[in-house]
Amino acid sequence: MSSIKQFQVTFDCAEPERVARFWCEVLGYVVPPPPEGFTTWDAFDRSLPPERQGAAFACGDPSGVGPRLYFQRVPEGKVVKNRVHLDVRVGTGLVGEERLAKLEAECARLVELGAVCVQVLLADDHNESCISMQDVEGNEFCLD
Repeated sequence: MSSIKQFQVTFDCAEPERVARFWCEVLGYVVPPPPEGFTTWDAFDRSLPPERQGAAFACGDPSGVGPRLYFQRVPEGKVVKNRVHLDVRVGTGLVGEERLAKLEAECARLVELGAVCVQVLLADDHNESCISMQDVEGNEFCLD
């Protein structure tokens, strides 16, 4: 039997810190302390060569349970639908109107942070309600 591996989720984006801070607000994640010898991440960033400044940012689950999120600057913009996306589980255990109300409340909070509500998918005979959204750079995710 193989051991469980830790993993991080990596986002390609134009503005790593902006996208990372958005996801911190969505998930309750935190930015780790800056490297030793630096009082802020901004001070660390300024110590890098110009081409590396602002090129990456990361955040993590303060409990250490969830995966680290890593954001890296890439030159190209987002062109097509993500092949992988995050499902933010805010309605777990809820059904019907109670679930939909919880999803819609979280959707409203995230829209205030810069997310876009793409589509509300209402419950049917096979699936509970969920909401398709996009983060501040257009990466798809779902409220589930």
